[in-house]
Amino acid sequence: MGRGSYTASDWSRLRESRKIDKGSVNEIFRARKMDDRFNPRFIDKREARDCEEHPNSTPIAIGVDVTGSMGYLSEEIIKNSLNELMKKLYSTNLVEDPQLMFAAIGDASDDDAPLQVTQFESDIRIAEQLMDLWIEGSGGDSPEDYQLLWYFISRHTEIDSFSKRQKKGFCFTIGDAPFHQGLYSNDIKKVFDDDCRDLKTKTLADEAGERYHLFHIDLNCGFESAAMYIPGHVLSMKPSEIKYLPEVIVAAIQLTNGMSRKDILGPLDFSSKRVVEEAIRKLSVGKKFQL
Repeated sequence: MGRGSYTASDWSRLRESRKIDKGSVNEIFRARKMDDRFNPRFIDKREARDCEEHPNSTPIAIGVDVTGSMGYLSEEIIKNSLNELMKKLYSTNLVEDPQLMFAAIGDASDDDAPLQVTQFESDIRIAEQLMDLWIEGSGGDSPEDYQLLWYFISRHTEIDSFSKRQKKGFCFTIGDAPFHQGLYSNDIKKVFDDDCRDLKTKTLADEAGERYHLFHIDLNCGFESAAMYIPGHVLSMKPSEIKYLPEVIVAAIQLTNGMSRKDILGPLDFSSKRVVEEAIRKLSVGKKFQL
């Protein structure tokens, strides 16, 4: 997948046809059950491949907590953040040929749809598939199984950026809860239909980190569990600051690619600079530290 390019006109047409600006979460995300297209049980591999149009594909996976009170996050992403992120990725040439995959994440034991994953896409199909995900909204807010996405990208993706060029992709998980300490074999069977032993979250982080730069965006500004598994790769934001999500994601990628904090923060306006500076304060990435 990953053909085509994201354009402002395509976004405008979709925004108008789906009434994105005025719709509530339930009006925008119309699915009332998980679509088999996004069910990991029926997905062998998601592929981020090079093609003539995009010869240097860069996979970017973004996993969003959709449990409990997190519906506002899905709404913000589809109304504002996705469009802003794509514009920044293309306008800054931050990465070559970006291909995005979205995931909806919940609890492996309690939810009917603990994980849903779109294709890797480069055009408006990113938004179309995102809106077809089921925002289940069940369960509480602590803890969740963000590591489900790590398992998936490690064992169920093929990415040319790494297999051809030894360049890692990027994976961001976003939520307001701590991580569970691992995945049980029965939950892995339930979600992925894979026969596998119990796996610790640290093992999953190490495995996924071989081909992807892993980041977790903590919206509670207090949970430390993510730092146990991906030290130096945790960003902190307040829920009220979520509109700055594109700037924070871009800053993490810029740091990973070796840009200095001074150069990253310099072009930002006052409000964006304040949020981004705090979000990346504890990051230890770049040429000296890579996970």
